[in-house]
Amino acid sequence: MTILEIKDLCQSYNGSAPVLRDMSLAVEHGEFVGVIGLSGSGKSTLLRCINRLVDARSGEIWVPRGLLTGELNGAPIDVLRLDAADLRRLRRKIGMIFQQFNLAKRLSVIENVLSGGLGYKPSLRSTLRIFAREERHHALANLKRVGLLEHAYKRADELSGGEQQRVAIARALMQRPAIILADEPVSSLDPKLSRVVLDILKRICREDGITTLMSLHTLELTREYVDRVIGLRRGQIVFDGPTVDLTDPVVDAIYHHQA
Repeated sequence: MTILEIKDLCQSYNGSAPVLRDMSLAVEHGEFVGVIGLSGSGKSTLLRCINRLVDARSGEIWVPRGLLTGELNGAPIDVLRLDAADLRRLRRKIGMIFQQFNLAKRLSVIENVLSGGLGYKPSLRSTLRIFAREERHHALANLKRVGLLEHAYKRADELSGGEQQRVAIARALMQRPAIILADEPVSSLDPKLSRVVLDILKRICREDGITTLMSLHTLELTREYVDRVIGLRRGQIVFDGPTVDLTDPVVDAIYHHQA
């Protein structure tokens, strides 16, 4: 089933040249999709438009209505037209993993992971960061899944970069997401650690049936990990197909110098 459909999406900043140009694509439930392209091609903007960290100038982004309540059924609704309350409900089901981890470095690892579930809590309990025993057990279980259970009570800044990104994955899992958006999650890591993080992310998404859109900065990792590739150039899709079809001519079309 289609879990995400984008139609004619356009975005620009402060009257500059468009970052996204009439972009349309559909993503099926459970797909593990890589988004590639030169810096400035629109990869991060595309991901951030999906959960409205950036509001698109025009177009449509459709998801099943049931996603607001944790299901995958129901008639599609346009994310760009959701009110504040429904947008908050939607964001609970869309995990976001950032390039620079976005952890609270002075907090413990488990406190960072617990923060992923704040969207499910009433505002006062969320503000006061009051967590039930069941939530703490869930956080520890997610840390175990990413191989960091023994680090639960360390400060986040005591961990290596690869470990911090694994904490960010555990934090996203606290949302019980249907979709994960990962914005160049391993671009600041060395090749060995990159593979550790991507192995964990792909395994968990496969086990939980989580649909994943991930921007990547190297062709080697793209070919190794994703099932489908969306290639962007100047804010437009120039390739959308299975990874096995990412031939040299296709790569040239994606990465040709953008004048």
